Amino acid sequence: MSKNKARLSYICAGLAAAGASYLLWIRPWLLTWGAAADERWKTLPGDQFIPEPDASATRAITIDAPPDRVWPWLAQIGQGRGGFYSYAWLENMAGCQIVNAQKVHAEWQEVKVGDQVLLHPNFPAIPVALVDPNHALVLGGKGIPEKGIPPVTWSFVIETAPRHATRLIVRWRVRTTGSVSDALMYKYMLEPIHFIMERKMMLGIKARAEGRKG
Repeated sequence: MSKNKARLSYICAGLAAAGASYLLWIRPWLLTWGAAADERWKTLPGDQFIPEPDASATRAITIDAPPDRVWPWLAQIGQGRGGFYSYAWLENMAGCQIVNAQKVHAEWQEVKVGDQVLLHPNFPAIPVALVDPNHALVLGGKGIPEKGIPPVTWSFVIETAPRHATRLIVRWRVRTTGSVSDALMYKYMLEPIHFIMERKMMLGIKARAEGRKG
């Protein structure tokens, strides 16, 4: 075997090993970060909108504050409002114009079904699908197939935890076209990116609800 062929074989073997590691260990971890077994599988508000998703993730975090101190931060999320408490510098590199709020704004606390939550000033907004104050906020819609936007839901559920704490459970569900290219894109590109940004968002909400700077 020539040196070039041997090198190619090593590269292919390395890529195969990396892909297997991602699918077997890394992907299951990032899709369920922080969530207990029962939280991963139980039905949550918002599941009814996409009962059979092609891809989903359930993540959770404990916040040392009661639900009524967590809810206001969820109520004001959105571009042009309280932001998403994540890596604004990364979002703004994509032109999102995000400013993460460091306090609760009374003018952004009214949220109702049908409201539109912006991610980017030039992209279609995500409609509010369900509002249950101090318990659940669900964003999602039917998608815009002609623009390549699939049906998706993004659910934020807050539940009372021991010692006056809160469990924040975040679940997203999406129905793709079912094509191989879509599946690969979601598994290997969108899911890791979404995890990085959503994990920071959850930590940002936790810090703010606990009275710390996010």
